[in-house]
Amino acid sequence: MKHNNQLPNQHFRKNWQIRVKTWFNQPGQKKARRVTRAAKAARIAPRPVDGFLRPAVRCPTVKYNRRLRAGKGFTLDELKAAGVNRKEAHGLGISVDFRRKSRSEEALSLNVQRLKTYKAKLIVFPKKAGKAKKGDASADEIAQATQLKGFVLPVSNAVEAEAPRAITAEEKEFSAYVALRKARTLARYNGIRTKRAAEKAAAEADAKK
Repeated sequence: MKHNNQLPNQHFRKNWQIRVKTWFNQPGQKKARRVTRAAKAARIAPRPVDGFLRPAVRCPTVKYNRRLRAGKGFTLDELKAAGVNRKEAHGLGISVDFRRKSRSEEALSLNVQRLKTYKAKLIVFPKKAGKAKKGDASADEIAQATQLKGFVLPVSNAVEAEAPRAITAEEKEFSAYVALRKARTLARYNGIRTKRAAEKAAAEADAKK
């Protein structure tokens, strides 16, 4: 060993057989989880098995924002646009996220439509039997109610394939590199050019006086 280097200390003679972990309880755990799920479904019936309605949101970053997924909860703006009281949302099986913001009209309209679709299919049971109030389901609707197995209005990523077509002359002449460089240059010198134009206009106004 030369210079001030660390001495090798490879542990090639470990008695690994006394430290190896086993999972022989997997079949039993699988059955226990299934029984627990069935018990929970019976306990919360006729509510959906997989919980509350979730919004459709875009994944973060440019790499993944083409994907839609289920989010934490609906924003207050989305609830207001759909006509859902924020204090009654949890009682109706709608998740709420007080921190998320609706920053695009497309996402807002998509989630508002999800809420309206959900409300149209929703059957609201009265809190007390025989004492129905406004908005509660009728006796016939309650009798026909079944428990939903699976996600509530699952979010799907539908990709529409564009039909093949011929490339136009304008597309052949277009250069993405040149367009990006030009946009970058315009953005970089926008401030100083605006300032020069204002100074020039002020100087011309003073010369006319």
